[in-house]
Amino acid sequence: MRVRVGGVALLVVIGSAVSVPAIAASGSDDPAPAPAAAAVSVNMEAAVKAAQIDPRRPDTALTPGAKDSVLAVEKALDAKNLLAPKYVDGHFGSKTVDAYAAFQRKLGYTGLDASGLPGKTSLAKLGAGRFSVTRVLTPGSRLTSHGATMNARTKAMLAKAEARLGRTLTITQGSYNPGGDPNSAGTHDGGGVVDISVRGLSTATQTKIVRGLREVGFAAWRRTPSQGPWPFHIHAAASSDTDLSPAAQHQIGDYYLGRNGLANQAPDDGPKVKKVTWEEFKRG
Repeated sequence: MRVRVGGVALLVVIGSAVSVPAIAASGSDDPAPAPAAAAVSVNMEAAVKAAQIDPRRPDTALTPGAKDSVLAVEKALDAKNLLAPKYVDGHFGSKTVDAYAAFQRKLGYTGLDASGLPGKTSLAKLGAGRFSVTRVLTPGSRLTSHGATMNARTKAMLAKAEARLGRTLTITQGSYNPGGDPNSAGTHDGGGVVDISVRGLSTATQTKIVRGLREVGFAAWRRTPSQGPWPFHIHAAASSDTDLSPAAQHQIGDYYLGRNGLANQAPDDGPKVKKVTWEEFKRG
């Protein structure tokens, strides 16, 4: 039968159930609001990895697994008029690095804190009202270990490599050493980078150490006097350390692209391993 409620005719069926469209409150004819869009999130691990690799690519290829996170970062930079719309493409190339560095400077950061590599605080501030941040990276506090300056993340990585290798490593140059060894080309200016002594070790043992370092997340190489003005040693840079100097960031990118981390960008001459970050290694 039909009854009237507030001037609206309803059909009431006795003895059976029927579906009736919901009636808008106060007699409004407006449709119900659409469900809220899914929240946007940025995987910081993916974005940072892309920021190291993409500027070293010869093209605009994307870092696997990073596209959505990089796009969210680029859209936020575009919204702040720091990145031209044509570069909002999921490729964290040099233009995006420059734009991110400009944002860091706007926050008052200088030096290594404004290198264009996303950091925990700057990424959260960029994402305010736009995206959340997951898989957060942090280098930890600066400290002294192995007689050298480094950060807590690097110390943990070295400890794990040593445990797997069954030997203690001797550090000849640590991190945060601006203006130190001029032959280092600025790679030790920031965090995540160490040089390791190979005195008295066979070539096979040196290669084993390089492999062990790579397996826990370092981009590591055995360096020889034929490559530059330095003695035999092992150079290791921690992938995705957010305190990396620009020169060290470039080394990480080159490592992922199969290069030797030197200015000549020759093919990688180290042992082949599955390339991982420290966080990826810990997750197995």
